[in-house]
Amino acid sequence: MDWIKVTIFTSSEGIEPVSGRLYQLGITGVEIADERDFKDFLENNKQYWDYVDDDLIKEKEGETTVTAYVSDNAAGNETLMAIRNTIAELKLLDDENEFGRLEIEVNNTKEEDWANNWKKYFHPLEVGERVMIKPEWEELAKPTDRIVFNINPGMSFGTGSHYTTQLCIENLEKFVKPGIKVLDLGCGSGILSIISLLLGADKAFAVDIDPNAVDIAYQNAELNGIDKAKYTVKAGDIITNEALQNEITREKYDVVLANIVADVIIALAPKAKEYMKEDGVFITSGIIEDRIDDVKDALTRCGFKIESVKQRKDWASIVCVN
Repeated sequence: MDWIKVTIFTSSEGIEPVSGRLYQLGITGVEIADERDFKDFLENNKQYWDYVDDDLIKEKEGETTVTAYVSDNAAGNETLMAIRNTIAELKLLDDENEFGRLEIEVNNTKEEDWANNWKKYFHPLEVGERVMIKPEWEELAKPTDRIVFNINPGMSFGTGSHYTTQLCIENLEKFVKPGIKVLDLGCGSGILSIISLLLGADKAFAVDIDPNAVDIAYQNAELNGIDKAKYTVKAGDIITNEALQNEITREKYDVVLANIVADVIIALAPKAKEYMKEDGVFITSGIIEDRIDDVKDALTRCGFKIESVKQRKDWASIVCVN
């Protein structure tokens, strides 16, 4: 198998938050090059050498990096998009610039070079029993009776081929009915909220911490003929942004979605319950296998009743009811 090398430029303070976010995406093995450790090592071990090779010093000088490897195929590229998204989110949260520039190099090339290649991995995909995800630049080989969701995700967001998104869509097919209202927390390119509308939902409110998500989600809604009166997309942190919270609470939602990572789902669970109708459904995904019990415990503590837990490979989706 071929691999893609993903290098994230950070700082010594950024090692833990960067590595933690990669772990939440299921990446458990990373390489860390900490400039501070190398300098400390040189300073504290002078007794062991008279000369240190200049080339070695040059190699180790510079920024701290966290490096991961993903498979060079469709699944790997979906993970790569998820890495880009979570690092962009971390950068937005780093108000004091403690974590360095938080930029990414892929295969030792600038990420804008990779931007020209990622589309080759993305083709029409049937998900569940009723949905087909189709890149806007692709043509269908034959007619289909499925609901076709057209998408241009942009480089920063997922394409729908990741197991976590597929699990969510399968659950949407089960719980979305004509006339309901949907809240999508961490919407990215708008895949889940727009598909909810295509499945018959009356309205959808989508939120993402990345401001780029707003334009991308609205563009994808337009690609699918979604009336803007039915679809609202906002950027912000619903944990801390009181104005955003007030806007969301104008409605009560039949279905709340969170396809993110375990720790964020745990943090969002009380808010999700607050925003839901009495008999509402909370669909969560993006949970790696060894965090399933943590998420279940948090949901139960909030008063949710676990409806189902569905796994695919190392990923899980938990559905619970209010």
